[in-house]
Amino acid sequence: MKRILFIVSLLSASLTMSAQQAEVFRLETEVRIDYMQEYQEGNAQDAVSGFQGKSFNFRIDGQIADGLTYSWRQRVNRPGKNDSFFDATDWATINYSLDRWTFSGGKQVVAIGGYEYDMSPINCYFSSEYWHNIGCYQFGASASYALGSKEDKLMFQFCESPFRRNALNVTGKEMFAYNLMWTGRHGFFSTISSVNMIEYLPGKFINYIALGSRYEGDQVALELDVMNRAVNAKDFWGKDMSVMADFSWYPSDRLRLFAKVTYDFNRCEEIGDFGVLPGTDVVRAGVGLEFYPLKNMKNLRLHLNGCYTDGKCVEGGALRPHQTIIDGGVTWRMKIIDLKR
Repeated sequence: MKRILFIVSLLSASLTMSAQQAEVFRLETEVRIDYMQEYQEGNAQDAVSGFQGKSFNFRIDGQIADGLTYSWRQRVNRPGKNDSFFDATDWATINYSLDRWTFSGGKQVVAIGGYEYDMSPINCYFSSEYWHNIGCYQFGASASYALGSKEDKLMFQFCESPFRRNALNVTGKEMFAYNLMWTGRHGFFSTISSVNMIEYLPGKFINYIALGSRYEGDQVALELDVMNRAVNAKDFWGKDMSVMADFSWYPSDRLRLFAKVTYDFNRCEEIGDFGVLPGTDVVRAGVGLEFYPLKNMKNLRLHLNGCYTDGKCVEGGALRPHQTIIDGGVTWRMKIIDLKR
């Protein structure tokens, strides 16, 4: 309760400041409530089934001056014993744009390629082993440059390591990540791809090559992600990978039908990947639909989906073999304030 009151106080302060100073300001909130049934080897898992609040967050975007903007998204979660307020902050950034350059600082999304990774959690119904385990929001700074017609952008980011908590209690030292990401769109093809050097222990790095691609037609879309990870030169390619494919069909602008498959494996002997642990070899597949009941509006969404997981999982991983999940729910977004120049 104290955390919620603190968030409301911050929102009120932001509203007051924005009304006095900012020329552009938007405050919105989004909520997702699901009813889920989970089965393990055919046995109902009552402890994790039933109604669940999947997501509840606030987002504020505004402009302080020409070229100077800010963005903040805050989840309203029950705090853990050692959590700080910022543990529930997805991002809180200030950004300065000058011609083709944009400079940002604060808590940010770690610049790793892939469409599943880039998806907001409120829009993700079932996901890969990697998606479950990566700490994708960290403090850092970034600089991006728009190429050519500005459809392509290169971003360099220096930030905290997504794996810092895995080792911080043991070593007591901070760890960092160095990320170079390319986003682009050319006709029916779009990409979110990156190369990353991420510390998993102080002075020890895991290398990512994350290739995310999206192909769009009139009523169909395919998102395909291929991520290769390596902790040494011997296992540089094909030993530790994740592949995610999501096919969507849009019969109308109010309905999306989709099928999705993810495959995570780590055949390395050296422990260094805390996202997909050595020994993992797991597949998840499922289908689902999204429906927008209000014509010409995307503020209310209904969903229904199911997935099945099988393969080899290890202790400490997120997915489980012979696991079936059936899930349905509703998402709504509320625009509370929208002040435009």
